[in-house]
Amino acid sequence: MSTILHAADPRLPDLDEMERHQEIVFLPAGGGDARSWAWRLAGLGPAEFHLLDRDVSPVTEARRETAEIVNRRPHCRAVLTSFRSLENYLHPDAIFEASGLRVEFSSDDHVADLVARQAYERQEHAIAWESLPARTRKRRRDKVKAWMNTRAVDRMTPDRLAQRDPAGEIRSWLETIARLAHGGE
Repeated sequence: MSTILHAADPRLPDLDEMERHQEIVFLPAGGGDARSWAWRLAGLGPAEFHLLDRDVSPVTEARRETAEIVNRRPHCRAVLTSFRSLENYLHPDAIFEASGLRVEFSSDDHVADLVARQAYERQEHAIAWESLPARTRKRRRDKVKAWMNTRAVDRMTPDRLAQRDPAGEIRSWLETIARLAHGGE
């Protein structure tokens, strides 16, 4: 998304480009207990930016606690998304163009679950989605998250993002990352 926004507004950083130039490093935590990351890199001394999906209670409270710990450290910032997850910032048209699936959702819906369910139900199956083992549903959601965060993101535009993110959260995260990477904050 940063590449798309950077093309429209060069003041915003292109995180892919920054990563290629070794100005930043991404460490995807991929769920789990965010608290374990609150101090993990502290001894190394680099600036840090932690982006935590809000999710749902009690996960939200643990992530909020993690953000508070990180934000007390110098040159470190952590934010909790206002929406449930990053997928909630995607425009439904971008998801449709990437998959052919038309899905409507709010900022609190589990978008990957909605899309995975719809993809599953689009085909004829003897077993209903709800009857699938939890592990099978999770694997399907994880696959959906992977393509949504690549193929659907590639179909986002600044206008689509402005519709989904009128408060400009993503822009503010990018601005914070740029400041941290260049010695500020």
